[in-house]
Amino acid sequence: MSVFAEAAIFLAAAVIAVPLFRRLGLGSVLGYLIAGIVIGPWGLQLVIEVDNILHFAEFGVVLLLFIIGLELQPARLWVMRKSVFGLGTLQVAVSTLILATAAHAMGVPVLTAVIVAFALSLSSTAFALQMLAEKHQLNTRHGRAAFSILLFQDMAVIPLLALMPLMGAGAEASGASTLWATAKALLAITAVIVGGHFLLHHVLRVIAATGVPEVFTAVALLIVVGTALIMETVGLSMGLGAFLAGVLVADSEYRHALEADIEPLKGLMLGLFFIAVGMSVNIGLIATEFALVIALVAGLLLAKFTILLALGKLSSLKIQSAFSLASIIPQGGEFAFVIFTVAVGTGLMTAGLSELLILVVTLSMAATPLIFALNEGVQTALKSSPTREYEEPAAQENDVIIAGFGRFGQIVARILRAKKIGFTALEASSEQVDFVKRFGNKIYYGDASRIELLRAAKADQAKILVLAIDDVDASLRTAKIATQYFPHLKIFARARNRKHAYQLMDLGITLIWRETLLSSLDITKGVLLSLGMSKTESERAIETFQAHDEKRLAEHHAMHNDEQKMIYLAQKAAAELEQIFEEDAADEAAKSTGERPTM
Repeated sequence: MSVFAEAAIFLAAAVIAVPLFRRLGLGSVLGYLIAGIVIGPWGLQLVIEVDNILHFAEFGVVLLLFIIGLELQPARLWVMRKSVFGLGTLQVAVSTLILATAAHAMGVPVLTAVIVAFALSLSSTAFALQMLAEKHQLNTRHGRAAFSILLFQDMAVIPLLALMPLMGAGAEASGASTLWATAKALLAITAVIVGGHFLLHHVLRVIAATGVPEVFTAVALLIVVGTALIMETVGLSMGLGAFLAGVLVADSEYRHALEADIEPLKGLMLGLFFIAVGMSVNIGLIATEFALVIALVAGLLLAKFTILLALGKLSSLKIQSAFSLASIIPQGGEFAFVIFTVAVGTGLMTAGLSELLILVVTLSMAATPLIFALNEGVQTALKSSPTREYEEPAAQENDVIIAGFGRFGQIVARILRAKKIGFTALEASSEQVDFVKRFGNKIYYGDASRIELLRAAKADQAKILVLAIDDVDASLRTAKIATQYFPHLKIFARARNRKHAYQLMDLGITLIWRETLLSSLDITKGVLLSLGMSKTESERAIETFQAHDEKRLAEHHAMHNDEQKMIYLAQKAAAELEQIFEEDAADEAAKSTGERPTM
């Protein structure tokens, strides 16, 4: 079968399975896994060569680790330090201890039992966060607790992936060779950290200055692939290199742009990885080892559910929130698939045990939506609606996004900063980003009209978008994307002129400020005062004009594309304004003489 034919099969399987499973509330990860089972050796046998596809698809996990590294900003970790390193550490440590003891009691060697237990202690980040987002529970206390645990798990997997190749090789190697392998690994890690710290920012700035988006995407991929290859060369996990690269640019102004470029490819490659895992699931084990498989799945879910419930209560969650926490992340996770694959490749685990555990993790994922739904149902039955403990987002998740950081956006930002209101600023000009940074402002490089960048900037969690982009076309593109994909955002838009304002109004945006209107009115007021007009009279003239102009803007909106009508309406409006001023003058004159105003 040709490569294109296989690609068509994978794409068709994903397109059919993922929307179906998401609609059923079972999540995209399970959809990919089931798609792989259906098209693989245990299903329709449309694709047979599982190992080659799995090896290629592991690049998706490498990209995932890069994205995780990007999320690990020191400031964000510091804010969440207690829940991440406290709750997360306890969950992984207690789960690993209990599961390793059980695995060793079943005859698994100690080292393998620890690896198995650690892998099973990890939950599915993609699976859990998607379910929480779909249920609008990310900002609940159990949602925050789940996110903290998942974040620690994602960090904790890095050292194991780095050490496993050394542990596998070290089993037969001499002490000298093991020492040399360790030295090479430390040297490579140091080179990536030091070199990345001094080079990455400058390289990204030079590439961004070219203004060619595809070259910036290429350099983003080169960073991931390059650091991954360096780690693989010295016998470490490729994911470690990608993770380190992500951490090194986590505080960079190019973070959101990098995430926006990598995210779509990561999603596709990770989907391919899950399909390949599904293809490798040994369905025959369900028939031959039915009792063992069911017992292992039930034991894993029960053990992790109990541990999470206890930790939830220990962290002062109410009983309802603790049950919700326990029901959202009791499953095995995607990193278990990666760990089992690496363990088999390094001789730390047998292929048979890996097949059994992959099946157990897959079934635990399939059971999670049912457990979560059961928990929701029980809480609903006990009360009119499930009890939710909500809390404010972490400090780094800003409510305001400023798109465009020129003279207009900077004034908004200065006031917000003075009021200690957090914001995320996006600017498409790399020169402007560099200039603004010299004054201590936090700003990110990227084109805000790209949906991937808005998602990376957490537009789905923000409340307000300040549309301050100077270029009219880019402003309209951003407005169109924001209104279509993030309808909850309240948009405050800057319009360069009247036509731009009408085009924004066409998109349903009503909070519009024409950039020269207010300053022009202020100048006019000064002119009137200098001509001898009283302060009251000049203010009334300005207010009358502004009210008339705003009314005209709204009334003429429907006809703004008809040039002839707009010319006629402009002339008519000018005459109306003159008449209004004349009537006001007559009224003021009548008041001053004590006469009745004319009607």
